[in-house]
Parts: sequence; C-alpha cells; structure tokens
Amino acid sequence: MATRHQARRAVVGLLYAYDLGNEGIEKFADDILEEDKIRNKQREFSYTLFRGTLQHLSALDEEIQRHLQQWDYRSIGKVEKAILRLGAYEILIEKTERPIIINEAVELAKELADEKSPQFINGVLDAIGKN
Repeated sequence: MATRHQARRAVVGLLYAYDLGNEGIEKFADDILEEDKIRNKQREFSYTLFRGTLQHLSALDEEIQRHLQQWDYRSIGKVEKAILRLGAYEILIEKTERPIIINEAVELAKELADEKSPQFINGVLDAIGKN
C-alpha cells in the first residue's frame, strides 16, 4: 500500500508534466498512479491534491511569488514549482498543518530536485504558512 508521501511524489510528477505543457496529463493519471502502485484511498488523495492544485493554480502562483525574496519566479525549476504549488495548496486550501507539509516538501525536494532546493522550498513554504 502506498503512503501519502508516495502519493504526493506522484502528484508532483503530474504537476511537473502539466507545467511542461502536457495539459491532458489527467487522462493518463490513472495509469501513472497505477504504475506507482497508488490505489484506493491514496489514489483519491492524489486526485484531490492534483485537481485542487490545478483549480487554484493562478492564486497559488501569486502567493508563491509574493513570498520569493531574491528570486524571479520564472527562473525557478519546474520540479521546484511543482513542489511549491502542492505545498502551498495543502497549507492554504487543505489547511494541513504547516510543519507536516514543509517536512514533506523538503523530503520531496531532496529526492527530486537539486541540493539547494530543500532549503529554498522550506523558506518559501514557511513564509506562506505564516500569513
């Protein structure tokens, strides 16, 4: 059985693909989630996160941009954007506890992004959560 962390990692992949211009990625989401053995409640959880993030994408991007300190939003890597968008969605919309989401996002950044990303993502999500 997949964990919530594995479900979030799959959602980051879906958001990444969407950001690359694959707006029809949702058609393949079932196959992708099945490949990652994300089923039942975790699949529902994944869809809630993915669809919710897309539904609120422009508001989430605005919120992220407001909390970037010396960064240009366009220069942020697509994996980092996907992690930030998901984290912001869970903090702001789902109202999941900020420390849990920041920890998850940092772990995802360690697994999927470059070595400086965890600290960057931690700082941005922490600032978002404090508002």
